[in-house]
Amino acid sequence: MSEIGKAAEPLQLLQDVERAAGLLRAGELVAFPTETVYGLGADARNPAAVAKIFAAKGRPADHPLIVHIPDATHLDRWARDISEAARALAEKFWPGPLTLILKRQPDVLDAITGGQDTVGLRVPNHPLALELLSAFGSGIAAPSANRFGRISPTTAQHVRDDLGEGGNSGVAMILDGGPCAVGIESTIVDMSGPRTTILRPGMLSAMDIGLFLGRMPAESAGANAVKASGTLEAHYAPRTPLLVMPNDSLPIVLRDALVKQERVAVLATFPAPFAHPLIEWHVAPADPAGFAHDLYANLRLLDSLGCVRIFVEKPVGQSWQAIYDRLKRAAAGSSVKSAHPANQKEETRQ
Repeated sequence: MSEIGKAAEPLQLLQDVERAAGLLRAGELVAFPTETVYGLGADARNPAAVAKIFAAKGRPADHPLIVHIPDATHLDRWARDISEAARALAEKFWPGPLTLILKRQPDVLDAITGGQDTVGLRVPNHPLALELLSAFGSGIAAPSANRFGRISPTTAQHVRDDLGEGGNSGVAMILDGGPCAVGIESTIVDMSGPRTTILRPGMLSAMDIGLFLGRMPAESAGANAVKASGTLEAHYAPRTPLLVMPNDSLPIVLRDALVKQERVAVLATFPAPFAHPLIEWHVAPADPAGFAHDLYANLRLLDSLGCVRIFVEKPVGQSWQAIYDRLKRAAAGSSVKSAHPANQKEETRQ
């Protein structure tokens, strides 16, 4: 498919998938689309191939990966002591943006698990990803296909911009499936112990999971939480310093920036109250699904403008929880704290 999702010729698509599966079998890296973000895939049984993921991304060696599997019948090949509740969640929400953390089988690579006794598994809900997994026939380890800690990719071009393709890039092939439908990473649910715990919120909400199970999952595992992909405090970050601001604080920080003659960018769900050549104001969708779908593309756009900083309207409400999670981590990853009193007030509330 093209960047705008136009269907490729069926024969060409089949050839692309078969080529990608062959490259994975040969120990190469293949980037592929899921409904959440593009993944950087390797044969999850091949230690040398998995090592290439860490090298290409600049990823810490102890940070676990998620293994994508063709369907729920593959669960027992990777996990043990699987509860009936975990199997029920898989049956209900797979394919879909749900990652289950389960006790690992002994032969799962330590590089996959970060040395832990658990493994993260999911079945992605994207036709190309499912075709690739079916053709490959086994698990594909796949974190997001970008440099570690930076903005996740939601188009094939984002992957090319970050990692390249072919040559010495480390990425042998990018399967282009158009823009990702969801746009932020999967919900990670730890079911390796007696409690069901959300380790990373996603667009599949704790309420969705709780209503199905008949009990609400815990939303914090504390200091003893299992390590999981994408849960570091600093992540998903642009290079431009990013600050999350309540919407009533935006006029204050904008006036401050104008006094200093600073060029700034704003991502908000409402139009700019005034126009000024030093302010790059971008209006995002006002609904959570639309905002999430466009979030990383919007952050990449604003990051490319050469502004001093990016201000993002703070999302409020349970349905915005996953988006706020990504924005807080992006702000932490940009490694700059504003000295403005409005931002200090915001930080105390986070």
